[in-house]
Amino acid sequence: MTLALVHDWLNQNGGAEDVLETLVALYPDAPIYTSIYAPDLLPEGYRAWDIRTSWLDRLPGIHRHHQRYLPLYPLAFDRLDLSGYEVVLSNKSGFCHGVRTGPDTAHICYCLTPTRYIWDLDSYLARERFSAPVQALARLVARLYRRWDYAAAQRVDHFIAISTEVQARIQRFYRRNSTIIFPPVEVAERFAPAPTHDDYFLVVSRLIPYKRIDLAVEACTRLNLPLLVAGSGRDRRRLEALAGPTVQFLGYVPDEDLPDLFARCRALIFPGLEDFGIVPVQAQAAGRPVIAFRGGGALDTVIPGTTGAFFDEPTVDSLVAVLRAFDERDYDPAVIRAHAMRFDRSVFMREIQAAVEQARASRHAPHSAR
Repeated sequence: MTLALVHDWLNQNGGAEDVLETLVALYPDAPIYTSIYAPDLLPEGYRAWDIRTSWLDRLPGIHRHHQRYLPLYPLAFDRLDLSGYEVVLSNKSGFCHGVRTGPDTAHICYCLTPTRYIWDLDSYLARERFSAPVQALARLVARLYRRWDYAAAQRVDHFIAISTEVQARIQRFYRRNSTIIFPPVEVAERFAPAPTHDDYFLVVSRLIPYKRIDLAVEACTRLNLPLLVAGSGRDRRRLEALAGPTVQFLGYVPDEDLPDLFARCRALIFPGLEDFGIVPVQAQAAGRPVIAFRGGGALDTVIPGTTGAFFDEPTVDSLVAVLRAFDERDYDPAVIRAHAMRFDRSVFMREIQAAVEQARASRHAPHSAR
């Protein structure tokens, strides 16, 4: 089988790149087509991959400021012809699903989200605090590119969503059906419950406004509850101003220290609205319950009363009410961890392989059998 992977851009390391790393582990001989590649900003292991970039990679400053060139990405991917492959697997949050394929190619799009810069522009602009002229230009470009994005989505043969939230967006924006395969989480090998836990609640997150860490900080301050906040970001100073003496900011925590931090907490607080959210799965892999806002990917990963609890409104009062009633002794760490195993990396790999084989087989089937 000839298979190509497609990724939006390779100049930062996040959840999309975690998915890509697993796809490369599954298909190590597959070339990776992407718009740009900045090897100095990514793990050294990437340099062993067969990465093929577009003409965008030569533009000045694009490796560190790729958002400035967003209007050009559809042009780059729209001109990329991958019709020579049997299967194309795009790992999309931006525009990479727009590659061209032929009638004998099965294009599977693993959709992290429909393109935010187009379909949820106002939230993105408010979060990034662009100037008024930039916002006006962005709205004009977004209107133009929604047509392109919709048309590109119609060329995809099979959509796979990362959560029910993203599945609903694919239907709403693209009018396409999709199946769900949850993103890979290193549950089995990396995390394990601890014999006992300590007296603290935990937040693990980038400290940026839309993550709503302020809700956890203010709620724990009001209730005089110990809270550890692991992570860094531009919102830290504002959050520190909101925090009382029971809230401690740890800053960046190395990956190797996170499993123990998860395993010893009373519960993880997950106050934001995310497409999926790997952190709640990691906490549950360590046997700890999750207190999450009722929405987004948490609806797929947290079982109320069994692996955690929901608060219904994105307000301090709503979170305070749940924290007051919360008792970690109501939760069984073994049951919580068993639930987290549904999201293990091995499950993702098995389900992706099955989807690829099914799509490939359907392409080779006689037309009368399709």
